[in-house]
Amino acid sequence: MPDPDLERFDALYEEHFPRVWAYVVSRLGRQAAEEVVSDTFAVAWRRRREIPAEALPWLLGVARNVARGALRSGARRDQLAAELRALSAVEAAAEPDVADAVVERAAVLRALATLSEADREVLTLVAWHDLPARDAAAVLGCSRAAFAVRLHRARRRLERAVGRAGEDPAPALERRSASLVTGKEFGR
Repeated sequence: MPDPDLERFDALYEEHFPRVWAYVVSRLGRQAAEEVVSDTFAVAWRRRREIPAEALPWLLGVARNVARGALRSGARRDQLAAELRALSAVEAAAEPDVADAVVERAAVLRALATLSEADREVLTLVAWHDLPARDAAAVLGCSRAAFAVRLHRARRRLERAVGRAGEDPAPALERRSASLVTGKEFGR
């Protein structure tokens, strides 16, 4: 006789693993992601009866807490910033005939790497992980209003960081990365 808990958990894992993986990779880098994601789903299995109907924000909240423990060491935070800088350096070194979007994205990535981990997390939850404000607030364990304030402040700091890099912030923030600054996704 099939175990309904196991079937529900398997479905939950299949549906949400890619987004949990992407969230953790964006916070910690690929090296630490495997362990954190594994621990996240271990917690989910142990607390499977507590998982709400909308499981993704809950899972990302668990992943955030597990990742927070992993981030206690400053080395991992520095490693992520180094990865972002290395990625932006690779993109900046691209052929001169590459589309302007690549150059603009590199400028935003360089600026993003200079921000605090908290600012990067707020910005990437809405821009890279495509979470609506209510779900992102649930991941961070705060109210939607508090999240809105954090997001607004992080966007302003990103704008200043892009400006300090000697770039004109307007074009660099117009394309896909524009959602980091403009708040177009916030109304969802």
